[in-house]
Amino acid sequence: MEVEQRRKSGLNLPNGMSQTSLMLDTIKNNEININFSSPRRTISSPRSITGLSSSTSSPTSKKSICSDRFIPCRSSSRLHAFGLIDNKTSPKKNGGNCSSNEAYNRVLKRELFGADFVSDVCVAGSSPVVCSGSSPNRNILRFKVEYSSPSSPFSPSRFGSEFGESNEVSTPPKAPRKVPKTPHKVLDAPSLQDDFYLNLVDWSSQNVLAVGLGTCVYLWNASNSKVTRLCDLGPNDSVCAVQWTREGSYVSVGTSNGLVQVWDGTQCKRVRSMSGHQTRAGVLAWNSRILASGSRDRNILQHDLRVSSDYVSKLVGHKSEVCGLKWSHDDRELASGGNDNQLLVWNQHSQQPVLKLTEHTAAVKAIAWSPHQSGLLASGGGTADRCIRFWNTSNGNQLNHIDTGSQVCNLAWSKNVNEIVSTHGYSQNQVMVWKYPSLSKVATLTGHSLRVLYLAMSPDGQTIVTGAGDETLRFWNVFPSVKRQAPVKESGLWSLGRTQIR
Repeated sequence: MEVEQRRKSGLNLPNGMSQTSLMLDTIKNNEININFSSPRRTISSPRSITGLSSSTSSPTSKKSICSDRFIPCRSSSRLHAFGLIDNKTSPKKNGGNCSSNEAYNRVLKRELFGADFVSDVCVAGSSPVVCSGSSPNRNILRFKVEYSSPSSPFSPSRFGSEFGESNEVSTPPKAPRKVPKTPHKVLDAPSLQDDFYLNLVDWSSQNVLAVGLGTCVYLWNASNSKVTRLCDLGPNDSVCAVQWTREGSYVSVGTSNGLVQVWDGTQCKRVRSMSGHQTRAGVLAWNSRILASGSRDRNILQHDLRVSSDYVSKLVGHKSEVCGLKWSHDDRELASGGNDNQLLVWNQHSQQPVLKLTEHTAAVKAIAWSPHQSGLLASGGGTADRCIRFWNTSNGNQLNHIDTGSQVCNLAWSKNVNEIVSTHGYSQNQVMVWKYPSLSKVATLTGHSLRVLYLAMSPDGQTIVTGAGDETLRFWNVFPSVKRQAPVKESGLWSLGRTQIR
């Protein structure tokens, strides 16, 4: 009997459902009333679906229209209030229950769902913030935060707990650059003096190392390890400073008698000998055409090889021995450090220092100009100071400083990366590499048994050589190449071993 009724009505009803349990209202004013014997759902149009309303209605005998689909209404699902991050452990703000990422949620929801998201903001004070749990219309569907395994480098448990973040996607920190902890080459340097105020090692742009040993200057060719004796000053004099020209053809020598000599490094022939200092000339600095020399007599002399006079100008400002001298890379400024704890900056147009920096509390020998930023100068103090200080020479402001824990003997700025290397004396005798401007420590290198008084850098900027009173020169690979800036390998230009420089 039921089968016959289903056939007459033209409806394919499931077993157990009679025609009386399903009544379809005819279209009236573009409305379709679908009655499932209890709630009535009103749909404004098969194509334009707006809201669903609940009501009760008794079955009526009207023309039946069949539909085999049910399309849910998007407006009632409140996608604009969808919770993108369910952070139950976030700290609350403003005394309410709004999470700490409300600003991020607000911006992200506006971008994804439009400006109508503001209907779900709660006002705390005068600024609206997105509420994460107090809205009664909060959708029950939430995006789930998935956690990585603890071994993953992106695991929130690894970074969130350390940096105070919870359930947030964290960027993994960059792996620190590997710096070999041992020198790849060691040279014996007999008679290398243990004197803080001398400057006895320099590396030329043509890859030749000049070293002052007692009364002699030796040249060591880094390309073929050939050693040449440049000069011997005799029994009544000794070498106090060596400095190559920027082209690497000539090397200047300061002596204990106060002379400044210039030698041809290729022919091993003396070009000039200039007097003017009353006592030893312990520090030298070349720019493109001027050679500056500092002495124990507290004066700085400027020599010009193009003129016949011994010097063209005298700079007077230090009250004790001048032990540090460096020209800026643009040749406009000369920085000098002395045993009077002063750091002075001179320009080309004045016989008086344009800056007097007196924050150091010990002798200032270590000086370095940044090749990456104009007017940025670094200086290091002696045993009673132990600090590296950074200066803006355009206004004299101290930008930053750090206590290294040891006497600062030398500074050199890498030309390949924005890092600086320092060598130290009392009491740890270490070599340290620092990032700038964060001043985070990249590496600490040890090996010298006495103060690391001498420092020079290779022409490619990857290798440094350090010298100490232990009569050794040690070569370290500390900086990456200028092209790829990849980690430096343990194997260097030379095989590991120890040879003599003379």
